[in-house]
Amino acid sequence: MPVLLATLSSLVYGTADFAGGMASRRNDGLVVTVVSQSFGCIVLVVALVAWPEVTVQPSDLLWGGFAGIGGGLGLMCFYPALAKGPMSVVAPTTAVCSAVVPLVVGLVLGDRPSPLALSGVLLAIPAIVLVARESASHGRAEPRTVFMAVLAGVGFGTFFIGVAQASSHAGMWPLAGARVASIGLVGLVCVVTGRSLRPTAGTTPLVAAAGMLDLVANALYLLAATRGMLSIVSVLGSLYPASTVILAVLVLHERLARAQWAGVVLAGGAVALIAAGS
Repeated sequence: MPVLLATLSSLVYGTADFAGGMASRRNDGLVVTVVSQSFGCIVLVVALVAWPEVTVQPSDLLWGGFAGIGGGLGLMCFYPALAKGPMSVVAPTTAVCSAVVPLVVGLVLGDRPSPLALSGVLLAIPAIVLVARESASHGRAEPRTVFMAVLAGVGFGTFFIGVAQASSHAGMWPLAGARVASIGLVGLVCVVTGRSLRPTAGTTPLVAAAGMLDLVANALYLLAATRGMLSIVSVLGSLYPASTVILAVLVLHERLARAQWAGVVLAGGAVALIAAGS
């Protein structure tokens, strides 16, 4: 079950990223982040009400807040990196770091995947690199841009780690702590820098969809991470670029490079190996 939940979370994460990316073409990335996450609170409230029998400890909310800060910092580094550097460098760098950081932490904390599952995890890393690449690199990434992409990946990986430390009996409450922390952090930055928090006309549905889908993905990942090994579910959750590029093909009629198709195939193989070995 954790493997299925984590895989579903990656599919929904990728769909949320697609909607957020479309909205960011006409809005400031940070504004899309804070407004979309605010819309996500609608889904969060429904989830909290629909899951009444929970046992919440202060540590669950604190770990959620820790995860939210990591995710918020990741977003604040990710969007500027995408704006300043080629996506073919920034996207795979961020995605791989968001997978490797919790993978290493999980193994250090005592995760011991089976050889078959571990081989799937190792196959997922190059799959992420290939599927997140553009067909061509438009320019060279500056060292500062690469550094920001790495920080973004560390931030997202921190979110994966923090959520996984919550109790399986806490329901969706760790996500409440995460959402308060991330909205507070990114919202404060928007206010301090004088950004308007009103999306451009016509983009509100996309912004809302991005936030609601992101919350659904977070919920699926939370369920997976509190029931499975961090080293496995975090890597599966980091396969989100696959669904993003597939949507780009179906909706925007974009053409993928052979390497990207190879990445999609490798991602499918990685999920199959992990599922067989779990």
